[in-house]
Amino acid sequence: MCGICGILRLNRGPATDEALISKMADTLAHRGPNDDGTWLDDRIALGFRRLSVIDLSYAGHQPMTNEDGSIVIVFNGEIYNFQELKEKYRLEERGHVFKSRTDTEVLIHLYEEIGLDMIPELNGMFAFSLWDSRTQSLHLVRDRYGIKPFFYQKDDDHFRFGSEIKAIIADDRVVRRASMQALHDFLSFNYIPGTQTAFEGIHEIAPGHHMTVSLAGDITTKRYWDLDFTVDHNITEEVAIKRSYELMDKAVQRRLIADVPIGVFLSGGLDSSTLVALMDKHVNTPVHTYSVGFEDQSFNELPYARIVAEQFGTVHREVMITADMVRDMLPKYLSFIDEPYGDGSAIPTYYVSELAKDEVVVVLSGEGGDEAFAGYDTHAAYEVYRQARKIPAFIRNGILKRLANCLPVSDKKLSFEFKVKRFLGGLDLPPEEAHHWWRIVLGEAEKRDLYTDAVTDAAPLEPAVRHFTRAFEHSGAAETLSGLMYIDSTVFLPDDLMIKNDRMTMAHSLEARVPFTDPDLTAFLAKVPSKMKMKNRRKKHLMRRAMENELPASILDKKKVGLEMPYSRWLKHELKDLMMQYLGPENIGKTGLFRPQAIKALIDDHIAGRRDNGRPLWGLLNYMMWYELYIQNQPGLRNTHKVEMT
Repeated sequence: MCGICGILRLNRGPATDEALISKMADTLAHRGPNDDGTWLDDRIALGFRRLSVIDLSYAGHQPMTNEDGSIVIVFNGEIYNFQELKEKYRLEERGHVFKSRTDTEVLIHLYEEIGLDMIPELNGMFAFSLWDSRTQSLHLVRDRYGIKPFFYQKDDDHFRFGSEIKAIIADDRVVRRASMQALHDFLSFNYIPGTQTAFEGIHEIAPGHHMTVSLAGDITTKRYWDLDFTVDHNITEEVAIKRSYELMDKAVQRRLIADVPIGVFLSGGLDSSTLVALMDKHVNTPVHTYSVGFEDQSFNELPYARIVAEQFGTVHREVMITADMVRDMLPKYLSFIDEPYGDGSAIPTYYVSELAKDEVVVVLSGEGGDEAFAGYDTHAAYEVYRQARKIPAFIRNGILKRLANCLPVSDKKLSFEFKVKRFLGGLDLPPEEAHHWWRIVLGEAEKRDLYTDAVTDAAPLEPAVRHFTRAFEHSGAAETLSGLMYIDSTVFLPDDLMIKNDRMTMAHSLEARVPFTDPDLTAFLAKVPSKMKMKNRRKKHLMRRAMENELPASILDKKKVGLEMPYSRWLKHELKDLMMQYLGPENIGKTGLFRPQAIKALIDDHIAGRRDNGRPLWGLLNYMMWYELYIQNQPGLRNTHKVEMT
């Protein structure tokens, strides 16, 4: 696992000196503490930081070139099938000389043999860049699920890229402006969806895509992979169960390839418990497991994690997350993400990564299981939605909503009050819009009530639901549930979960691998009929059946909790002063983004218990912290408070 960056000189732009590319690479030192390197010519400068996982020798040094130096690569990630590809294309027989045992070197020689056609054959997590001096073109490639991050920025003179945004903005010529569309979307999701970032002019390469940049600055982007939800009705339930087990097992095996110790993030849920059970079959020493807990039992899964740890005899360690620990990380943890981020699992993941780093270099993590096997409450909600839509509208919108509004407000995780109110609100919407409604933090009208006139007048803001509707339409799925799962696989998984998974682990130079994103596994499950994935409204039915002989009933039958923090309660008490510091009228007024009275109303309703506004307030708190760190405090604008609206 590594950090990569580079600058391509366009047209007549000035060349990059070694000091600048070294400065960019140094911002990524946490991603690669074991080695560093730069490579320059009159057109391009490449920077690299290495975390050694396979072939720990200096032979894996990057940037890496082919034999004649005409092709240079900087690579971040792991290719699990690189040995198979090396043999399949007989690279040594064809005369290629290997100086290392790394997947990076295989990529270079594969490119020499078959060019960019190699990309769909790669099984792994990756973000890499190839400079081909023969064609004077720069190729950038990102893995299927966006496990590894990849950002870029282009102006008249240069094209810049990096594993993290901080590498790009290390060049002081890059002016930082807050994107209003990204803000608008963030307030709906508490993360920023799509290829946009919080910075105007800085973008992500989309998962499953590769990009080519010419010296003239022309950019061409091509999708090389997509999930195909064409259902195979010949797949029986027993076949689906058997193949699910086989493919999960193979996915775990692939991700055990390393020359360093490997552990597992064990939440106590079905996904991570499955990883422990499968890994235990393939290692000769006890599995190391790491878990997070909370005093609030509605958020705490430690008892379940202990059941799994005891059954498989793991070397188990735990960390209890407190409000004081969260306070200590604010706003520090945003400096690893470089963007506002309101998913409450990030800080716990930071601390459990800190716990693991002293014993292992690689961890397996359970992201992707819910997307592949239909494990979210919103998937089950759709099944109920189909029946509830038969209830006459005057009953749904009259009697039922009035009854729901009588329920006491709760700040417990996924309380009954929250789920009932949110579910009823989506019943009059098409399924993809209901899927969006059940997940959002603030609706369109609520967001606009927060903005100043300067924001609303600056530029038209597109509704956040477009990310879901476009993905749903693009999926082409004949079954509605499959279309909803496509949304989660291509929006929520890469744009939310993978951000937390990558940045919080790499903050500790820890590599996280995600077996449930294995393309063989996900391609098979996409073809399985929805009725088998959600049988009798049982989420993850196939995974539960596949693991029924290896996991205890207490794990197989437990409800999904998910990693989250009790920030709704903390913002009323332990973290209230921090919230008031950042969201108070004076600080809010400095930005010109929000109306202080509107923010105050959110706070007052939350503290008084009239409404649980924990999610929007946590998101706003994180946005304001990011804004102070990256916009107000940028070089040359230290005394400027109001962002240029673009």
